[in-house]
Amino acid sequence: MSLVLICGPARCGKSRLAENLAAASGLPVIYLATGPKPDPEADPEWAERVQQHRQRRPPTWQTWETGPDLGADLQKLPQPCCALVDSLGGWVAQGLECSPEEWDPLAQSFLTALQSCRGKVILVSEEVGWGVVPAYPLGRRFRDRMGELTQKLAPLADQVFLVTAGFALDLTRWGIPLAGVNSPELR
Repeated sequence: MSLVLICGPARCGKSRLAENLAAASGLPVIYLATGPKPDPEADPEWAERVQQHRQRRPPTWQTWETGPDLGADLQKLPQPCCALVDSLGGWVAQGLECSPEEWDPLAQSFLTALQSCRGKVILVSEEVGWGVVPAYPLGRRFRDRMGELTQKLAPLADQVFLVTAGFALDLTRWGIPLAGVNSPELR
């Protein structure tokens, strides 16, 4: 398995980088969409964003709309393929009402399923929590779950990118993992 994790803030170019990597993989691509289905009447702005994503994808790509059990969807992938999950924030948001006892098995199922994929998996993940701590419990839960999930995913990834302002930084090449905090290069 080849795993790529692409992190960054909103509207920075994460999805475009992920789409370019998927197209270059040479494998059949399955796009796993995690966001809510657009309702143009209730939220025209969201519907427009979803439409822009759809228009960028080649017609040969399959799109799967995924629910809370993303791990089960990963296990159904034909092998080998390139699975592009856009985005983990949408998936985490689907499980915000879950208690820790409900959420933790879903997250573990996802992590386990990732490790059994034989093709390429590209994960798009929002970076949150770089600012003020949210004043409401649901916001803090989202921020905490995203941070915990990304920290569990990064060590599994072959490449980790931080994308911001339309630039991608390869953290695997230039970053120092926190596991190496006591390494000589940090002293």
